[in-house]
Amino acid sequence: MTGDQVTVRPQNDVVTISYAGFNRPWATWIADRVERRGAHAVLQRWDPANEESLVELLTDLALSPGRVLILCSDWYFQMGPRTQAEWNQALRTVLSEYPGRFHAVTIASKALPSATAGLAPAELLGLREPDAEHRLLERLGLAGLPAGPVPSRVPRFPRDTPDVRGNVPRRNGRFTGREDLLGDIYQFFTTSDEGSGVLTLHGMPGVGKTQLAAEYIHRFGSEYDVVWWTGADNAYTYREQLAGLARPLRLATGPGYGERLRAVLEALRRGEPSDRWLVVLDNADDPAGFDGILPSGSGHLLITSRNTAWGRYNSHLMPVPVYQRVESVSFVQRRAPRLTEDEADRFAGALEDLPIALDQAAAWLNESDMTMEDYLQLLREQGPDEELLSTSQDFPTSFPTALALLVNGLKETHPESVDLLRLSTCFAPGRIPIGLLQGIRRRQLPERVHSLLSSPVAWNRALATLRQYSVVSLEETGRGTAHGDEDAPDSVYLHRMVHQIVHHNMPRADHETLGAVARAALAAADPQSPGDPALWSRYAEITPHLRPSGALRSTDPAVQDLVLNCLRYLYSAGEYSAGISLAEETLGIWNGLLGPEHERIWDLTHHYANLLRSTGDYARTEEANRRVVDHLRAERGQDDLDHVRAASGLAADLRGLGRYQDALELQQWVLDTYQRLLGEEARPVTQAQNNLAASLRLLGRYEDAVLQFQAATEAATRYRGPLHTDTLNAQRGRAETLRMLGRYREAKHEQDDNLAKYAARRMEEDHPDVLRAELNLGLVHLRNGPVDQAGQEITSVVERAQRTLGDRHPDTSMYLNTLAFYIREHGDIDDSRPLSERVSATYESMLGPDHPYSAGARSNLALVLRNVGERRQASDLAEEALATMSAAVGESHPWTLGCAVNACALRHMTGEYEAAVELSETTVTRATDTLGRTHPLTLSARIAYADDLRGVRKLAQAAKEEDSAITDLADTLGRGHLHTLAARNRVRPHWDFESLTP
Repeated sequence: MTGDQVTVRPQNDVVTISYAGFNRPWATWIADRVERRGAHAVLQRWDPANEESLVELLTDLALSPGRVLILCSDWYFQMGPRTQAEWNQALRTVLSEYPGRFHAVTIASKALPSATAGLAPAELLGLREPDAEHRLLERLGLAGLPAGPVPSRVPRFPRDTPDVRGNVPRRNGRFTGREDLLGDIYQFFTTSDEGSGVLTLHGMPGVGKTQLAAEYIHRFGSEYDVVWWTGADNAYTYREQLAGLARPLRLATGPGYGERLRAVLEALRRGEPSDRWLVVLDNADDPAGFDGILPSGSGHLLITSRNTAWGRYNSHLMPVPVYQRVESVSFVQRRAPRLTEDEADRFAGALEDLPIALDQAAAWLNESDMTMEDYLQLLREQGPDEELLSTSQDFPTSFPTALALLVNGLKETHPESVDLLRLSTCFAPGRIPIGLLQGIRRRQLPERVHSLLSSPVAWNRALATLRQYSVVSLEETGRGTAHGDEDAPDSVYLHRMVHQIVHHNMPRADHETLGAVARAALAAADPQSPGDPALWSRYAEITPHLRPSGALRSTDPAVQDLVLNCLRYLYSAGEYSAGISLAEETLGIWNGLLGPEHERIWDLTHHYANLLRSTGDYARTEEANRRVVDHLRAERGQDDLDHVRAASGLAADLRGLGRYQDALELQQWVLDTYQRLLGEEARPVTQAQNNLAASLRLLGRYEDAVLQFQAATEAATRYRGPLHTDTLNAQRGRAETLRMLGRYREAKHEQDDNLAKYAARRMEEDHPDVLRAELNLGLVHLRNGPVDQAGQEITSVVERAQRTLGDRHPDTSMYLNTLAFYIREHGDIDDSRPLSERVSATYESMLGPDHPYSAGARSNLALVLRNVGERRQASDLAEEALATMSAAVGESHPWTLGCAVNACALRHMTGEYEAAVELSETTVTRATDTLGRTHPLTLSARIAYADDLRGVRKLAQAAKEEDSAITDLADTLGRGHLHTLAARNRVRPHWDFESLTP
């Protein structure tokens, strides 16, 4: 055979070794002994996720080639973690299904799950190397095979300790996670070329670099002959401690530590007495100070540092991040066992997974009687104060102290970096948009900040220093920094705990000086167009920093404008809860700062009312807006534009309260006034046109509303473009109203086009406007088919609304109402009833029992009760809904006519045939007059009337009415339309109340 020859071993010559990461040295030693007997060893680290099935995981192991050797240890059975019962059940299942496939050895010191008896594990713990090797090979049936040649580097027996081992910290019994990092360290050292095994673990203070280095030694130290730990806070301490290695190595040298240091460095370079050595430099933050005194040779050098400059000294850099959340939760529960998993998760989130903070905070909490929530609130108010933290041997220095030492050191050597750090804490923690500083007028800056922002050299040096010492990490989004460098980052990431400590310890004068700089940067970055979705990402970047920068307390008009624009953005983007919180806080501050009659208060109140209205709190917004309207009209006159804007808001409140005629009259005045004062092209005019159309639709004047929505769409397209928000919302309103007129094909075409434009505008799929558009499309499909697609679309809208808006938002109630009547007819009635009851209760509590929406929801609920056989209760509820709706909107409103259709059906069902006929006849007459003869609601009333005539035995008249209605249905909707087919099959029609956006 020519070329490379490949020898394929039979499966019996393959051994898959399953081990926990802590036991890698044992797995490596076992693999070496197996390989030397001619078998092929495959290492398989056991690291199951919590949600994975043990049976499936063990089955996957069974599918490995050859035999599977489980290295049983305390850690192996803790991974997950799993209970003994879970392990026993899984082992019994898999061992019976795969007899003879599994083998085991054990190094566990604790009792193993009882079902491991089926593995017959060979005990290795406590044995000398020859005895352990014999038991291992005997367990695998390899004991009689001759040993192959000894490789050049043989793994040490894990129970053997290094010949020389000094100063290594004790093992941390609470050490958690970091499996991937430990594996990466091991991989780096085992694959590095001779002389290049230098690795620096770098990260922010308290991230656990020292703990990670110590765990590496405890886990893999047996593979070295010499392990030596040095504290490297400064080069002098390091020299003395490294020189101390001379005596354990038995080097002949003079008494001076300089001579001993040189002898140690030469011995390590030559690999005498061993080339398998590991030296650790812990907390080595000044690489230049170690130049010429670092070990070299075939061994390994492991450095922990906050300084990334080690990369310039031939060291490989490995960042140590904060814990992953699953690691944080596990660690916190070990440190504070009284916390549940959910509490530990929230605790870790509040401390952003920083190991030292988790350790010291969880320890303090566990020793106190304070609840977790109270403790976290105290941390938020006071910051991570020394009195709220508990140090330990693993983290002996409190995090505030460690950070203060670092900052003080930087202040001496790199004062401009401390200025930049303090300036960063005037923004919110997390992602700090330092790129916003580019918009500041430099002549207005304090001298020390002016020099920092005006000099690219000083700026980049300060930024590089903070990154170099792992105080911040850098993020790039491509907009450049304050100096216009497109390749430079425009933001830094600052951990919350670092932010709190630095800001808390900042001199009082800096709070105001640097806060003013941050506020100026935010105001200069205001895009001045909060209604434009293309700019929402910019506002999303600015808004979180308003509070920390002190913007809410600023008297600078530009900063106050920014606050108002951020409120407009939150409203436009559908972030209502965040907007209300910001508006309420700002109102409280501005009332004290400016006085309750200041013009800014009226502007702020307007935005606050818009946000409240979006959550359905119409009574509060009506009260607030009416106060603004009355004040502005009295102070400035009715033609004042702020007064007209406030009046438009009041009209919206009236629509929400169900006072539709009052709303229409006020909205018409607003439109007329805007047209007179501003002309046709102004944006308030097209917005007023859209609002007028909404008022007409709520009054049931669908034909007029369609025309008004069309006029609003055309005006917005002409003056603002086809993809402007005003255009899209007016087009969506027209599509919705076309559906209400029964013009389903037109409605679908219009709504499809509308959704395509929302997509082209790159609106988020969870934006309220997009959800409303998708609901309308679902309702078109529900009325015109395909019904299954309608169900998918309605369900999707409900799920997304609940996630983004919450259950109490008016839009969510609207979507849930739709889902309830869809499920009633096309799903499980047992699911529809609680949902219908919930919607009805929500509307009554939010709007009152006499509101049209409350009446409509009761009419829908009556149909559910009818379908579950509670006919009398259903009939009473339907009659109540009809009376309430008639009183609220009038007896000829389409909603009243719909309630009448349902009440007729229930009168018929309960045997009240004469009363049903009487109401049916009246309903047909009113529906014909209001909506026309062929409107779907009129046609439903006509079909119902025919059925009621049959109930009183007027069969000829019933047949005539039915034939006429079916003919009109076929001509209007089509012969094969689902409503036409239902009528032919004499399925009694019903009406579904659909709530609308006011």
